[in-house]
Amino acid sequence: MQKGKIRINTENIFPIIKKAVYSDHEIFLRELVSNSVDAISKRRMASFAGDCENSETPQVKITLDREKNTITISDNGIGMNDEEIKKYINQVAFSSAEEFLEKYKNDNDEFIGHFGLGFYSSFMVSEKVEIVTKSAIGVSKAFKWSCDGSPSFTLEDSEREEIGTDVILYLLDEEKEFIEPARIKSLIKKYCDFMPIDVLLEGECINKKNPPWRRNPSELKDEDYIELYKYLYPFQGEPLLWIHLNTDFPFNIQGILYFPKLSGRADWEKGEIKLYCNQVFVSDSIKEIVPRYLLPLRGVIDSTDIPLNVSRSALQTDRKVRSISSFISKKIANKLKDLLKNNPEFYAEIWDSISAFVKIGVMEDEKFSELAQKSIIFETKLNLNLDKGKEIEKNFLVKFNDKFFTTLENYSNRNKNNDDNKIIYCTDEISQSNALNLWLSNNREVIKADPLIDAQFIPWLESQNEKYKFQRVDSEIDDELEKDSPEIVDKDGKSNSDNIKEIITKALNNDKVTVKVQSLKNNNAPPALILLPEQMRRINDMGAYMEQKIPGLPEYHVLLVNKDHPLINGLTKFSDKKIILNEKVSDENPLTGKIANHIYAMAKLTVGGLDQKQIVDLQLNNAELLTELLNSN
Repeated sequence: MQKGKIRINTENIFPIIKKAVYSDHEIFLRELVSNSVDAISKRRMASFAGDCENSETPQVKITLDREKNTITISDNGIGMNDEEIKKYINQVAFSSAEEFLEKYKNDNDEFIGHFGLGFYSSFMVSEKVEIVTKSAIGVSKAFKWSCDGSPSFTLEDSEREEIGTDVILYLLDEEKEFIEPARIKSLIKKYCDFMPIDVLLEGECINKKNPPWRRNPSELKDEDYIELYKYLYPFQGEPLLWIHLNTDFPFNIQGILYFPKLSGRADWEKGEIKLYCNQVFVSDSIKEIVPRYLLPLRGVIDSTDIPLNVSRSALQTDRKVRSISSFISKKIANKLKDLLKNNPEFYAEIWDSISAFVKIGVMEDEKFSELAQKSIIFETKLNLNLDKGKEIEKNFLVKFNDKFFTTLENYSNRNKNNDDNKIIYCTDEISQSNALNLWLSNNREVIKADPLIDAQFIPWLESQNEKYKFQRVDSEIDDELEKDSPEIVDKDGKSNSDNIKEIITKALNNDKVTVKVQSLKNNNAPPALILLPEQMRRINDMGAYMEQKIPGLPEYHVLLVNKDHPLINGLTKFSDKKIILNEKVSDENPLTGKIANHIYAMAKLTVGGLDQKQIVDLQLNNAELLTELLNSN
């Protein structure tokens, strides 16, 4: 028997391994199974070179012994002789993969190469670890290595009939959870489910193997992609679409990324894409590898070119990682472009679910913007002559579920004859319905924007393209929506509009509300509506966007009064009517102010400008006003 000291730089290496190297003790199983699979791959490569015979049934076996409180991970891989044990096990953090690859450099180089520090993760859960191994190369006998978690070890001859390695873990009392078969199965599913070698527990193969992302896309059907998605993300339904990643130059990366059907708020901080290295699960927190706007995607990225032994800050600046990130973004942008061109109806169907990814992406990533900006579409509202089929097709109006969608470029082409060249939009068809109907009745096309993301996206678009100038339907009423209406001037030289403005301004008594009086073309236009100056409203919307809430009504706004509405005409006549108050004739009709305030409150109600208390007050005031009107003489 040989005795010795493990070559380490400090006497407390094992406490460091237990507490600092791995934050999660369960990682030990991933490392040991990975090492076993590496050893099997090494034996196969050595057999190709004629150095040994390959195993007929390569496999990894996990054996649980409740009485001895041990876990044994066995493989029929390449094994080790005594010199290799001294070299590869007794030198902590020395990986055998580099030297092995140099010898077989013309063959497959897909090794995790953790048989060094990765092996020592076993001491996180063990009071003692033994290795019984027999080498496949040369005439070799078996050896047994043993260590109790201190720098001391023993190495002696042993018995093992088959070539390969057993790693025997004597579990600590506080780690007995790992003696349970259900626990082992869950860890294999999490970390080693897609390893290419059978992993057996009590004679049962417990890993799935053969990941679809390692196959050629031409070999896969839609059902294969959907099956993988449902397996990785159970109870999440089916994905909207997917992108298959498969390249080996200038870096090696395989994977499948899915656009999910999001039922709630997306995770823009951590993400749900699973990172693998040679089919071994590494992490599902990959915000240093993919751009932030792609984090809510799901799926798998499998690459040997992503360094796993560096800090997260180093990952962010790693040139190869940045190249991989750019490659993924380009693949997604090209997929969107192809869908829009070849299957626009489906693209319109899924747009609501993917629009946030795309819009945030083009704002944050210049290269992605160059490829994907023209793939952005908006729902559009217009009085459409459906007989113009060829013109519709030419100008890209996609119909889905009685809704039409358009790109901004096509919107501009259809509306280039308008003098203002503005892009008219709305964010809420209900609260902005009065203003929206004014534009639609005048045959103006209106696109629908998202009240949150587009509060940031629209100003960005304007900053990138000077020909784009956006105006929300309720920001102002252009001359084209007004109609000529004769003005009657009274004996004091005041027009009807002047009198209406004076009555309502006095009644409101609010210098934050600007009263404008105009005559509107639409006969169904309301008596009054709230207008929000574009720039002032954008500032308000941006504040709401930062707080992730729907914008409210800004204090400063415009009350546009439609002077041709019967109610407004009646208000001016009513204001001239003398009434009797306390048995005296009054020149001022107090109901005039109440009616004016009621008109203003109704306009605010339409745009969601009243809180719950104000709505209750409106109901009470409405009943009181109607009562007074009925009783007025």
